[in-house]
Amino acid sequence: MKSDIDDPDLPLEAMFQTWPVTASVFVRHSMLCVGCPIAPFHTVVDACHEYCLDESAFRDELRFVVRSGDRLHPRG
Repeated sequence: MKSDIDDPDLPLEAMFQTWPVTASVFVRHSMLCVGCPIAPFHTVVDACHEYCLDESAFRDELRFVVRSGDRLHPRG
C-alpha cells in the first residue's frame, strides 16, 4: 500500500524513509525530528503541536518538496 503524505497517522520515520526530501523541511524549522528515537511514534500532527507550528502551512511545505524534489520552500 502506498503511503499518503497527508495521512495524519503516518509516523515521521516512515515519512523520512518514503520521502527523504521531507527531512529538509524539518531541519529548516530547526526541528530535531530527523533521527529522533521518537520519530517512529510521532506524526506531523504531534511534531507541529510540540513545535507550535501551523500544521496546514507545514503540510503545504512538505507537499511542495515532495512534488518538486526541491529542498527549498518558495519564498513570497
